[in-house]
Amino acid sequence: MASQRMGDVVVECDGPVMVITIDRPQQMNALSAGVRQGLFDAFAAFESDAGAKVAILTGSGQRAFCAGMDLKEMSARAMGVPPKGLVPVLGQNCASSKPVIAAVNGVAFAGGFLLAQMCDLCVAAEHASFGITEAKVGRGMPWAAPLASMVQQRAVMELLLTGEPIGAQRAYEIGFVNRVVPSAELMPAALAMANAIARNAPLTVRAAREMVHLAAEMGASAARRAADALFEPVYLSADAQEGPLAFREKRAPRWRGA
Repeated sequence: MASQRMGDVVVECDGPVMVITIDRPQQMNALSAGVRQGLFDAFAAFESDAGAKVAILTGSGQRAFCAGMDLKEMSARAMGVPPKGLVPVLGQNCASSKPVIAAVNGVAFAGGFLLAQMCDLCVAAEHASFGITEAKVGRGMPWAAPLASMVQQRAVMELLLTGEPIGAQRAYEIGFVNRVVPSAELMPAALAMANAIARNAPLTVRAAREMVHLAAEMGASAARRAADALFEPVYLSADAQEGPLAFREKRAPRWRGA
């Protein structure tokens, strides 16, 4: 795979899949300035790369996906209210129109939980753990508000109020994780999911992804109206004719994204 370093982040391209790896394993892949800028740059590169259909976000090593903000850096800065745009968040301060999968290879705490939360899908190693630990250090977690539409209310309350981490299996049970796999199978499973998505019609994938995000923010009736508008250009595209034609001719579809 072609590889490029962006600050404390490594970007590799494997066909239509871009793998974005936080690379500070000795510091539990904590969100230092170098990691944050690297993620901004990596996600910008993903969005602008027409050949990259799906991204996988992961961490280096087996101990941590991301342990959250670099608390030593925060303490040195005596940080109060985090400035807007401090951490890259897909769909907020990072352009995001294509699917991103979190491949969680260890702890995903605080800001690391946020990174897993902002992705569209999540595959976790069996030993992974997830925690919103801000209550233990007197910090806030306004970024966790979307979690209330993703998992059960009482599970959200438990995560926020106790600050105690949950294991990968529990995260799967409450609907935060899509699949739990042995550690050695994490990246193969994430790549298999990414490639399954990449084989599909790109216009349909983008519209479906956007529909799900809109439905989480709107009422059902408004979301259906928005979905009609999202999918009209999909129905009218050349790809909408190519799919049935390829099925009839018993061949793989040749998507044009138009």
